[in-house]
Amino acid sequence: MKLLVTGASGFVGKNFVVHLSEMPDIEVVTFTRDNHVSELPELVSNVDGIIHLAGINRPQHNDEFIQGNTDLTQALANAVFNVVQSQQRFIPIVYSSSIQAERDNPYGQSKKAAEDILLKLSDTTENPVYIYRLANVFGKWCKPNYNSMVATFCHNIIRDIPIDIHNEGAEVQLVYVDDVVSMMFARLNEVLIALQANEMTPTSGFALAGPVYTKTVGQIAKQLNYFKESRQTLISERVGTGFIRKLYSTYVSYLPIDKFTYTVPKYGDERGVFVEMLKTPDAGQFSYFTAHPGITRGGHYHHTKTEKFLVIKGKACFKFKHMVTGEFYELFTDGETPEIVETVPGWSHDITNVGSDEMVVMLWANEIFDRENPDTFACPVVKPE
Repeated sequence: MKLLVTGASGFVGKNFVVHLSEMPDIEVVTFTRDNHVSELPELVSNVDGIIHLAGINRPQHNDEFIQGNTDLTQALANAVFNVVQSQQRFIPIVYSSSIQAERDNPYGQSKKAAEDILLKLSDTTENPVYIYRLANVFGKWCKPNYNSMVATFCHNIIRDIPIDIHNEGAEVQLVYVDDVVSMMFARLNEVLIALQANEMTPTSGFALAGPVYTKTVGQIAKQLNYFKESRQTLISERVGTGFIRKLYSTYVSYLPIDKFTYTVPKYGDERGVFVEMLKTPDAGQFSYFTAHPGITRGGHYHHTKTEKFLVIKGKACFKFKHMVTGEFYELFTDGETPEIVETVPGWSHDITNVGSDEMVVMLWANEIFDRENPDTFACPVVKPE
């Protein structure tokens, strides 16, 4: 399958081309600002489908809206029309329009005119056309200080550059670039497969790319600042799902290479070191510690707190004692065996390095350590005679 991507060097285009390059059965043909509109007929005549992303949204003069959005789309439509007539085959098109097409401004008018051109092409030839009126797209590789508030905020906040907010309560609609790519390609691929199998009557119209997130400018700025502060607090936001996951991924993508790393506090004494790596609002914290040969750590119990230990280097002996019955238990593990040892509320526990080398242990606790309420009570574990 050969696909033409117009606007391939733009924000969405770069993401689209990379995604397509991961698919072994797809050959990508690109059209960028380095190409001339006169090249479109030949390019179009040799492809199976078109992802039309090219456009102008920040020109120096308003007439560039017409040239970059309307006229270019007309040239593309003419090329497709000729192929449908001469080769008797369809070339499905997915087009990235804008929610601005519903508004009376030069950019919106040019995008609406481009939509009308493609819909007319479909009416005339039945060539499938799917139009996506995209909200504000955010994600990696978007140019800051251009047309994306999220890109500008990420770039500036990371670099300690002030951000300019005129109205914190202003709402914006956002859609994530990977969602856009996924949904537009899925539609195009579905149509191409159906056409090749003669299993569909060509259809056209408007399609939705989402999910669309409605947020205020102030909410976005606040969340991005939380991301920045997490390197000091070590408390990570809930970055595993939904909008926060996508915004965090976007934020991190703007890190300059000299900020790919950051240091965390290290606490050391005669026993070894203890380092906290990551804390979460509701899923505990992660850390690691070391212990020199013969050193014992722990010797306490918890009422509610639980922990998971993983020895990744060295040899360890864990000892446990029930705080009511006095029942004793011990076990041995080492860095060669990926074995999790879990502490149980109501049992005092400790860990001893029984090897000849330094021991390194990863540790997860189900809550962030609270010095005011540590739920940690000293009680050395003594093996019964």
